[in-house]
Amino acid sequence: MISGYPSSGKTYRSRQLLDFFRSRVASSLDPRINRISIHHVNDQILGLDRDVYGEAKMEKNARAEAYSAVERLLGREAIVVADGLNYIKGFRYQLYCGAKAARTPSCVSLEIHVGTPIDKCREINDRLLAEGGADGGYKQDVFDNLVFRYEEPNGMTRWDSPLFTVPFDDEAPPYEAIWDAIIGSEGNIKTAKPNLATVMVRRAPQQHFIVTRGTKSSPIKVPATESDYLYELDNTTQNVINVVLGWQKDHPGEGGGHIATADGIVELSANPVTLPQLQRIRRQFMALNRQHKLPKERIRSSFVEYLNDNIG
Repeated sequence: MISGYPSSGKTYRSRQLLDFFRSRVASSLDPRINRISIHHVNDQILGLDRDVYGEAKMEKNARAEAYSAVERLLGREAIVVADGLNYIKGFRYQLYCGAKAARTPSCVSLEIHVGTPIDKCREINDRLLAEGGADGGYKQDVFDNLVFRYEEPNGMTRWDSPLFTVPFDDEAPPYEAIWDAIIGSEGNIKTAKPNLATVMVRRAPQQHFIVTRGTKSSPIKVPATESDYLYELDNTTQNVINVVLGWQKDHPGEGGGHIATADGIVELSANPVTLPQLQRIRRQFMALNRQHKLPKERIRSSFVEYLNDNIG
């Protein structure tokens, strides 16, 4: 997964990685490595114009198309370079879930923005705009908006790790370290095991039951409806939000607190977390888990974990 500021050189680094991967696969004497296919997905390949980032609905549709393209290519014997802005934490988490569901390695491979000052990105973007062509830059207002909205990856979160940073002045990415993170030093392709909090596709939803009739000794159970699950998801996550808001109300001006809930500890950042921030995180969690049913007893703990990964 490639991520970075607009016009920071993401596609250039992606092509370096693609060349390296293809060379390693072709030169390997291990038949398991020889079977690996290499794929590249970005806006240009998908035929997406950069103007889509100037309108929310168009951008949302573009992200959905990019995710679908990556998802179709994921597999145990495939390396997919998802070359794009990938600037939203929720979207990176979605890609991470897709990789785990397919039991593939998930590797956020470079963050060029760390070594590329915004002024340099702007300079490159202006040059691309002047040159025109398929790889033209972003309109000035779109460029500024994307820079402002960029959510920097954090190597401490599970979906942004392992995290490799490639400074602008570096000649090449750390090829061997990235190869080892994906394949392993022994040549055994690493696979990521899915879990309840991340599986979104390729897995039949678990059934939940509610007792509607029968006796104590032999109750008759029927599958819970979709509305029952969505109610539990909505109600449980809102209760956690209410606990956080209640603690902050009782401790005005205090930051960095640890709030005990029934299924875990919510770790607050040094700065107070606003209601819009909490509701945005809650909406992201609900959207990611709407497609499959977490067991009722796992909803709260999974949401607490997701909150801790996103508050900061």
